[in-house]
Amino acid sequence: MKKTIIKSICVFAVSLTLFNCNKDFLETSPTEFISVDDVGYTAQYNPVILEGTLNGIYSTMVNANTGGTGTHEDFGQKGFDIFSDFLSGDMALTANNYNRYGAFVNLLATVDYTDGDNYMAWRYYYKIVRSSNLVIKSLGGNDAVPEKVENQWALGQAKALRAYAYFYLAQYYVKGYDASATILPLYDTSDLSVAAPVETSVIYDLIISDLTSAITLLDGFNRTGITSINQDVARGLLAYTYAAIGTSEANIEAKKLADQVIAAGYPIMSSSEVTGGFNSANTPGWVWGFDITLANDLDLVSWWGQMDVFTYSYQWAGDKKGIDSDLYASIDANDIRKTQFDVNNALQPRNKFYNANRVIGGQRYIEDDYVFMRISEMYLLSAEMAAKEGEDGLARTNLKEILSRRFSDPADYAYVDGLSGQALVDEIILQTRIELWGEGKSYLSMKRNKYNAKRGSNHVFHPNSSISYDDDRLSWVVPIQEVQNNPFIN
Repeated sequence: MKKTIIKSICVFAVSLTLFNCNKDFLETSPTEFISVDDVGYTAQYNPVILEGTLNGIYSTMVNANTGGTGTHEDFGQKGFDIFSDFLSGDMALTANNYNRYGAFVNLLATVDYTDGDNYMAWRYYYKIVRSSNLVIKSLGGNDAVPEKVENQWALGQAKALRAYAYFYLAQYYVKGYDASATILPLYDTSDLSVAAPVETSVIYDLIISDLTSAITLLDGFNRTGITSINQDVARGLLAYTYAAIGTSEANIEAKKLADQVIAAGYPIMSSSEVTGGFNSANTPGWVWGFDITLANDLDLVSWWGQMDVFTYSYQWAGDKKGIDSDLYASIDANDIRKTQFDVNNALQPRNKFYNANRVIGGQRYIEDDYVFMRISEMYLLSAEMAAKEGEDGLARTNLKEILSRRFSDPADYAYVDGLSGQALVDEIILQTRIELWGEGKSYLSMKRNKYNAKRGSNHVFHPNSSISYDDDRLSWVVPIQEVQNNPFIN
């Protein structure tokens, strides 16, 4: 994958110019270098052009300042994983010497539409939407089925990327799933400069349609690296989408899709792997991620620059982040995941996320990789959906598939066999929070399961508090830039 990215640098330069947004992040003016029609026409003869444009979108997911703010928290999807983990309460800001995330964690930024944190997320995800729309248009539009299989795969990825962006917009800017509530502007073509907000059901219909179509279009696609979206990633995103809807019918669909990803054969990360650094895209249990190279030009402004004490980072220098003290206390003493956190250093994840050289402040230029989705998520999501639908046996089986890799003695997780109903659901939620700590998934669980965000004693802001999932402070607010530029929003 690293060779693929390096070979496409020249293409990136064109594609990133195509997708670069100025202060109006819904700018539709054509680039001076290459037009959408040119991309589509050229791709008929050279599919590398399409691969390059898609790589440009994928790079947006990891590069610095893709949210347009220039702050050290602005570096794509993993940045928002940190933001959302803070809101869920599972990640504690335990020291704030440089005031990174301060206003956000203090729950001031999310209710201030002039704060850049709201603009950052809005601009980033709508940038992905706009970029994906340009690729979709170049390949014939939403209803097209390109003749060349390579173009089908490109269209499938673009649709999945658009759905990914709308899914996170619907999680971050909305308190919960309400089919009739008017929520977000919908752009399903590249022709609109501004659009009116539409109902939740319309947004979710587009997400479901895009991902369903992507699964079909990506049939036979064998990616060369973990960065590209394949059928498994699309199914995983669709499973999360149905789970967020929360009806019985949707739960059943979510479980079916999660089970299909499980059937693809990714191994659950072993006990040694979950304490092995989470730094390699070659980890077999990763379903989706990004193979970081020096070409991505990441340093302090990166996920590693915020989270890893073995990187030149805020985590090392004084803005410390650790697991919530109450969540840590809930981890069994014999659970290998307890060792991921350093009890002598503010419960930092020093044995979960780390550069392999393990030199304090050592990694200056980032080459460690990013994880976006791994197979453990699908086991836990399938278990959660099964338990909610009364299939306790299946739920227990999938949950124990995870726990059997986290305990050396089966007696330590034998208690699962005695759980049923809501007690089983609650245990799956707890194990999801433990297993996926720091990976941006706790917030999604909090929203779909409607439980309070609880903060233990080790938080700088609002310690020992409990905040309802639908509190205004736990969702982002539409930024002032959109209010000013979109006449349909007041």
